[in-house]
Amino acid sequence: MFSLLFQLLQQVNECDTKMQVLHVISCVIERVSIQIRPYVGCLVQYLPLLWRQSEDHNMLRCAILTTLIHLVQGLGAESRNLYPFLLPVIQLSTDVSQPPHVYLLEDGLELWLVTLENSTAVTPELLRIFQNMPALLELSSENLRTCFQIVNAYIYLSASDFLQSYAEGLCQSFCDLLKDITNDGQVQVLKVVEIALKVSPQLGAHMFQRLLPSVFRGVVDGERYPVVMSTYLGILGRVLLQNASFFSALLTQMASEYQQEVGQLLGVVIEMWVDRMDNITQPERRKLSSLALLSLLPSDNSVVQEKFCGIINICVEALHDVMTEDSDTGTFKDCMLMSHLEEPKQCDDEEPPTEQDKRKKLLALEDPVHSVSLQQFAYDKLKAQQALMGDQGFGTLMETVDTEIVRQLQEFLQG
Repeated sequence: MFSLLFQLLQQVNECDTKMQVLHVISCVIERVSIQIRPYVGCLVQYLPLLWRQSEDHNMLRCAILTTLIHLVQGLGAESRNLYPFLLPVIQLSTDVSQPPHVYLLEDGLELWLVTLENSTAVTPELLRIFQNMPALLELSSENLRTCFQIVNAYIYLSASDFLQSYAEGLCQSFCDLLKDITNDGQVQVLKVVEIALKVSPQLGAHMFQRLLPSVFRGVVDGERYPVVMSTYLGILGRVLLQNASFFSALLTQMASEYQQEVGQLLGVVIEMWVDRMDNITQPERRKLSSLALLSLLPSDNSVVQEKFCGIINICVEALHDVMTEDSDTGTFKDCMLMSHLEEPKQCDDEEPPTEQDKRKKLLALEDPVHSVSLQQFAYDKLKAQQALMGDQGFGTLMETVDTEIVRQLQEFLQG
């Protein structure tokens, strides 16, 4: 059937008919997914010729782009063999200085995204196409969400190469965007920063350094919108937990801006965090917040000790979120921990995982949220605090916490 469709595509001359045939071919590829691989050789060789012939027919070119999107998804990692044709097509379709972009942009962006998601490694040519992105971000059109997904895909694919080449310009684009964008848009921008910090805590913080003070201000000033506040706390939590020296430098910088003592400002941050914990709905971020605040212990800092009760409250809340009781043994375990041994079972009707899915899985295995037991971490931090203060001092500190909360904490930690 596929070879007959392909012959038909070559034989017909009318632009409209070619589009119809391409549409059917696209549907077939989309439905059979990776099982199309043995049959696409001829099509892959013919599409570059059809692309050249359709220079004056933008709608036909749109149909070719749609076919390519499904083709890349069907070929998966093997789609790298198409790069000599594929990358110039993406380059042209997403270049706003080229007239055809008016017709081709939306499909071109989709093709760019699936190409990245199915790449096994970044190539210089693939990296170079990103030069089209600043102008696209400036347009801030309805394609903005796909643009952010493309940025995320580059970070997942090769954070160091990508951020070293483009982070400065990207940070500038983001700072400009954040000035006049909806709350949903702000969250999309901030999620990119959060992913950069997740993939590379050191490099991510360094590269988006100019943007982090506005996140810090948002927390201190008590951002009104819950989803934005939740994202702010997610970013701050990553920095505090995974790049403590950078957090310390940022705190010092902001203290001089707010004309406050460093300790005093830290107190404000912790207080706001405790107060706005309910804004955070994702269990991953709730656990991250708890790990981040617990990482301030052991501490002889009077401000941290003053806020100890709030830190323990957050810790117990997060323990309720992540701990599940083993019905056989009656002990608790952290249900967010992931192991290298877990292989997700794949059903026949499920899409096979893309290369990006595999990258995300490996990243999750390294992420403290999925690799550190909250129960063990809390136990170790409290033991260290006790060793620092002595039994009596620690006992006095624990008395600042509500007795019911202490009881729940002990129950979790004994389990």
